[in-house]
Amino acid sequence: MPTCLEALRGQTFHDFRAVVVDNGSTDDSVPFLRSDYPEVEVLRLPKNVFFSGAVNEGIRQSESPLIALLNNDTEAEPLWLEELVRALDEHPEAGMAASKMLLFDRRDVLNSAGDFYGADGIPGNRGVWERDEGQYDAQTLVFGACAGAALYRRSMLDDIGLFDEDFVGYCEDVDLSFRAQLGGYRCVFAPKARVYHRLSATGGGRTASYLCGRNFIGVIVKDMPGSLIGKHWCKLLATQVGYALHSLWHARELAARARLRGQLAGLAQMPKMLEKRRSIQASRRVRDEYIESILSR
Repeated sequence: MPTCLEALRGQTFHDFRAVVVDNGSTDDSVPFLRSDYPEVEVLRLPKNVFFSGAVNEGIRQSESPLIALLNNDTEAEPLWLEELVRALDEHPEAGMAASKMLLFDRRDVLNSAGDFYGADGIPGNRGVWERDEGQYDAQTLVFGACAGAALYRRSMLDDIGLFDEDFVGYCEDVDLSFRAQLGGYRCVFAPKARVYHRLSATGGGRTASYLCGRNFIGVIVKDMPGSLIGKHWCKLLATQVGYALHSLWHARELAARARLRGQLAGLAQMPKMLEKRRSIQASRRVRDEYIESILSR
């Protein structure tokens, strides 16, 4: 956290409030913040409501027209916030801006150059594990933004809703990006908004495997237009079956068993996701052809 907050002190863009949402911590995080970073506002929650719940509460407590999210396991370059704001200024059609995220301990290796989403129902990070050699240095429109370092218009969030707290974490940002695209909002990738990320410093492991297994299914059920499910159902089904078989083959591994449990939980929560789907699909503003055009093959 000190690395993250020191980087915020060094931002070239100064017109912002820094708010740390304390997710029910039981260590000395809050006294540390109040003594060493008095300029930071602390929103203390009585219990851990996980990523989606904590982020949503922070957004609700803010009145800013732009909302930047930044994980505590990151270090942002000085131009980070300035470049995100610039990207949205230059793209009024965009409701969100994605950062260029690189590995904290291998700073020439990409973590994300914006998100993509596949016709097989699998999301991913553009450029992940690639050496950063300028291949993602162009400002461009992408499917979505990793919420670990992103900027959102409040007007968009007021329109499409906040992060789905039923997702808890992992893919909650993919779901929000999909809902944004359905609502007619674009996402712009800002290559000069650079952030270094300590992978899974505050997450990962079996929990991540379980939630990804569950939430991949949730995004499909909530957000994928019906005509595209009909067109790509073979890919969608084959991918899920493939994941299940892989998990069974590696059943001795905790992460594999967690992913399989997640898939079963995803099937169990389909009625709830279908209920949400009705309002999402009824209010969308773009044609199926547009959504298909932004899906990766």
